[in-house]
Amino acid sequence: MQHYGFATTLFEPRLALSCMPIRAGFTPIMENTSGNAAQAVQQPLLKAGALQNAIFNSANFSCIATDAQGVIQIFNVGAERMLGYKAEDVVDKITPAGISDAQELIARAASLSLELDTQITPGFEALVFKASRGIEDIYELTYIRKDGSRFPAMVSVTALRDAQDKVIGYLLIGTDNTARKQVEAEQALLDQRLRDQQFYTRSLIESNIDALMTTDPRGIISDVNQQMEALTGCTRDELIGAPFKNYFTDPERAEAAITRVLREGKVTNYELTAHAVDGTETVVSYNATTFHNRDNQLQGVFAAARDVTDRKQFEYTLQENNIELENARAAAEKANLAKSDFLSSMSHELRTPLNAVLGFAQLMASDTPPPSSAQKLSIDQILQAGWYLLRLINEILDLAMIESGKVTLSQESMSLTEVIQDCQAMIEPQAQKRGVQLTFPLLDNLFYVHADRTRVKQVMVNLLSNAIKYNRAEGSVVVKCATSGSDRVRVSVTDTGTGLTPEQLAQLFQPFNRLGQESSVEEGTGIGLVVTKQLVELMGGVIGVESRVGAGSVFWVELPAASAPELALDDIDKIAVDKSNRAAADQLQSQRTLLYVEDNPANLVLVEQLIARRGDLTLLTAINGHLGIQMARAHQPDVILMDINLPGISGYGVLKILLEDVATAHIPIMALSANAVPRDIQKGMDAGFFRYLTKPIEVVEFMDALDVALRHAEKNGLPSGA
Repeated sequence: MQHYGFATTLFEPRLALSCMPIRAGFTPIMENTSGNAAQAVQQPLLKAGALQNAIFNSANFSCIATDAQGVIQIFNVGAERMLGYKAEDVVDKITPAGISDAQELIARAASLSLELDTQITPGFEALVFKASRGIEDIYELTYIRKDGSRFPAMVSVTALRDAQDKVIGYLLIGTDNTARKQVEAEQALLDQRLRDQQFYTRSLIESNIDALMTTDPRGIISDVNQQMEALTGCTRDELIGAPFKNYFTDPERAEAAITRVLREGKVTNYELTAHAVDGTETVVSYNATTFHNRDNQLQGVFAAARDVTDRKQFEYTLQENNIELENARAAAEKANLAKSDFLSSMSHELRTPLNAVLGFAQLMASDTPPPSSAQKLSIDQILQAGWYLLRLINEILDLAMIESGKVTLSQESMSLTEVIQDCQAMIEPQAQKRGVQLTFPLLDNLFYVHADRTRVKQVMVNLLSNAIKYNRAEGSVVVKCATSGSDRVRVSVTDTGTGLTPEQLAQLFQPFNRLGQESSVEEGTGIGLVVTKQLVELMGGVIGVESRVGAGSVFWVELPAASAPELALDDIDKIAVDKSNRAAADQLQSQRTLLYVEDNPANLVLVEQLIARRGDLTLLTAINGHLGIQMARAHQPDVILMDINLPGISGYGVLKILLEDVATAHIPIMALSANAVPRDIQKGMDAGFFRYLTKPIEVVEFMDALDVALRHAEKNGLPSGA
């Protein structure tokens, strides 16, 4: 649609367009002209007409013109785009009030009625009342699109008048105000967030338990929190603008704190004493840092002063307590060392004569001619008492070592089933002698625990011996193994003895308490179960008992479950004997020998499998240290692999003997142990081990260490005279 019935001009920046009053009778083209004069007049008019056409067909703002009654007569392209109506939908059909928010029209009518002191009807009159009175009118209004959606618009209204200044219509020019409203909403949101952030920041400052303050670079206080007011007894207004140093007992030290912060950027745990107006003094820990503006220009110092009066008192008390504790600890260590020295000395002093007593008694029992019946009875009594005394000495030493923390454990994955099988062979003669029936679990299910093999065997032998010793004639002992939960294995020993009362159960694990058996014919010290309990707990296990008088007892032990010992490798094919190993084996003139000293069968099997992968080594094994010494001397192996925790004599003891023997001192000895903490490894290297390897076996490391040891052995060869 093209309309040229009136002229417009641009004058309102906020609207981008406003219209001056338009008079009827204006025509853009002069028809009653002739010749050159007519053409000269027509050119500007044509240009103005083109501008009017461009304006009214612009899609950037809506132009709606009405007649004097408000019925829409012109609806430009911009109006169609903004409102979704076609011109034919509204021209000669509705007023602009029909596309405006009704509630806003009611509110506008009421506001104008109050402002102009005249009754204004809600509807189109409210939209053009000011314009009809010649008053410039620009206002915000919500337009409603054809699809029902709404948007804010800024509307400028102008009255259209004829030559006699009579209103013949109205022009409403509108622009979509959505973007500006969004900007305003976003700005309002940002302003609110800023206010919230300021409130939050102030809340943080005020809720802090420390006295907080800021100063300028000169040390003049610029802000404080309520804790600083409480610390000094001054109000915020009194503090701001005052020198920071004035509120401390040592102003020079306080001023030095500010200087140090400015120089170093921060200060921590700087002790000062605050001085309040009422004379109260408070020791504070002063912590401060500098702060800057966005341009990284220094603004001053932010500081926190924490009341440490209670802490200082606590430190003083703690220091006194530490001195007392240190004295008590030193006294306890001295007493414990004295006890250990005494027990060690007594063990040696008792074992020496006891060795002679037992030795000569055994010689007398086997003398020729044999002793008489009366003599044999006396000799048997001597032997029985001697062996009992030896067992008593050993148990007391075990208990003393545990209590002094000198027991060493080699905890690793071990077969509980194999240990029970070994214990069965050891304990069966004792059971047969007393007529007690033993029942052990079948070997179909293999149970593995994370523990020290030697100590587990000691625990099981103790429990089995007690179950046999305190059983009834023709009684029975049943051993069972089962998983307990997801991470433990329980082994139980059930007997058919007389059982224990609740009072006896409460005293069960007390040293030297035999629970009323002191007068019985059965020998005992009352120490075995105490040692057993402490060993189990040292291995991370639990021991318990269930008993009923007349029905017998069940002693059980739970230990951490483990999987079967494995080689520590991700891909066995990568570690299989490679070409270099086979080439090295081909170059050797004869087989080399490795002696492995180990009491754990599972570890022996693992090393056997590893050595089987090499073609250059023959494996010899020894299950204890004494046998290992004998085999080392007899076979002269090229390399020795040694466990640390061995029965009888430890790996360190074996190492010392072999290094001091000229026949074996040249042999490289490598440790292989579950004791894998750095101090254990360092201890092993300091003792003289060639290498210290840890379990589980890392195959690459193991093979490399063997190669290094073999090269060392080949280079050094046998000692002279060997």
